Formats: sequence, C-alpha cells, structure tokens
Amino acid sequence: MNDIATFFDKRTVIETDLDELNHVNNLQYLRWTLHAASAHSRHVGWPSQRYRELGSGWIVRSHQITYKIPALLHDEILVKTWVAGFDRVSSIRKYEITRESDQSVCALAETRWVFVNFATLKLTEIPADVKASFGF
Repeated sequence: MNDIATFFDKRTVIETDLDELNHVNNLQYLRWTLHAASAHSRHVGWPSQRYRELGSGWIVRSHQITYKIPALLHDEILVKTWVAGFDRVSSIRKYEITRESDQSVCALAETRWVFVNFATLKLTEIPADVKASFGF
C-alpha cells in the first residue's frame, strides 16, 4: 500500500457516541467509516463537488463491520482506511479502527461502493482518473 492509498482519520470518543452500556454505539463506527471515506476522497482530489460536476460518483452497496473490543469515553481513536481494489463499477474499501493508547483493534470494516450516474442511478464505469487518484 502506498502513501496515497492509506488515509488516517483521528477521532475522540465523546458522550454522544456512547450506547446504554457506555461503549461506542455500533452506528457510530459506521459513521466514522463513512466520514473517513469522504475525507480520504477529498484528500486525493475528489470532493463531493467534483463528483457532482462529473455527474457520477459513489453510493454504498454494502457494509460489513466486525466488532473486536469496545471503545470508551475519551478514547483516542484512529480510523485507517484504504481502497483494496476496483473492478469496472465497484470498489472495496477497508477500515481498521484502533484505540491509540494501546493499538488495540476495536473494529474491522469493509464497504462495497458502486459507481453510479447521478441522474439515472445506474451503474457506470469508474473513470481511470478516479482509480489513479487512489493509487490504482
């Protein structure tokens, strides 16, 4: 994996991230992955405005999250994300969510994104310059 392909997003667990057991709520992990994916895309030159100008972009086909250990209030969290590969119309993005204090993995996640035409919502081929921006 090269530098352009890996992105790190730091978070601090706040009270509104917690569930009734005082662990980070499972939906918050999903929000963190989506935020990291968007931030990574902006970082490599593809903010949402550029996708709108192109007339196509990414939507989620599926998510999978495996929870390992709970994150707790005030934990410093690092969300590592990278694009694992592309095919003609989709991409797999992976995530590793760790607690910085001891490098423990809190969760592993994967999202399948599909590239669609915004007007028709039909699948469309991923442009070469989009793939190149992510190191492919």
